[in-house]
Amino acid sequence: MVELVLTDNRRSELVALLDDQERLQREYPKLAEYLDIAPGLPGTGDDQLDAAFDLRMVHYLTASESASGNPYWEIVAPLVSERAGRRVVDGGRPSGSSRLAFAATILQSSFAYAIPSPETLEWVALACSGFAVVEVGAGRGYWAAQLSQSGLDVRAFDIAPPDATVNASFDHAVGRQAVWHSVRSVEELQPDVWDGGKSALFLCWPPGWGNSMASESLAKFEASGGHRLLFIGEPRGGKTGDESFFDALATRWSLVAEDDRFVSWWNLNDVAQIWERS
Repeated sequence: MVELVLTDNRRSELVALLDDQERLQREYPKLAEYLDIAPGLPGTGDDQLDAAFDLRMVHYLTASESASGNPYWEIVAPLVSERAGRRVVDGGRPSGSSRLAFAATILQSSFAYAIPSPETLEWVALACSGFAVVEVGAGRGYWAAQLSQSGLDVRAFDIAPPDATVNASFDHAVGRQAVWHSVRSVEELQPDVWDGGKSALFLCWPPGWGNSMASESLAKFEASGGHRLLFIGEPRGGKTGDESFFDALATRWSLVAEDDRFVSWWNLNDVAQIWERS
């Protein structure tokens, strides 16, 4: 485990923040909630590992920037394990822990549902080289920001941009960054934005449970002449995408690549895939 190294000044800032519970509650209510509840939940069984994780949570959720520009990854990277050919964040326990599950909800709402590891970002950058990436359902735009840092031209859209309206999945909270990249309303996603076959559609954890966003976005992309899809989510029957979306993939698209270095939360089955129109 690589220990987080803080400057004396940063350490003093964090000590002052944690010593002032009123300020912590006022400026970082979600973090304060985590720090209040997490100690009472079962963790990894390694107190040092849990303490180091909590320190990273406190540091990166209150810092203006991280060394890599990818604070989500900085927080979870030391907890990644190899399990049956998959890379998962489980803290060294195949069954994870209640404490980690609680942390995941805060990190997902602060950043994104899927974890952008450096390996996956590099994989996407290569797979989408030469394409403008149009992300629909971008949430806070965290993946859009990471892919932009990787050199891709990313245009992000959401039905409810968190910096402009209420978004149930990415709610507003004091001390939480609303967006990490410009996220426009899907109402602004006109046919010319697709740019025909010069763009790739990116769907990262499109809603499931009968929501037709994934299939409708794919249909519009197909109509524009688009032929490359980057999909990050769970397979058919999981928590992402609708039946019509997976039917379309099965009948009109071909799976051409899957990232074998993708990192998932231990209790999720998401994957990163590239599909081409058949």
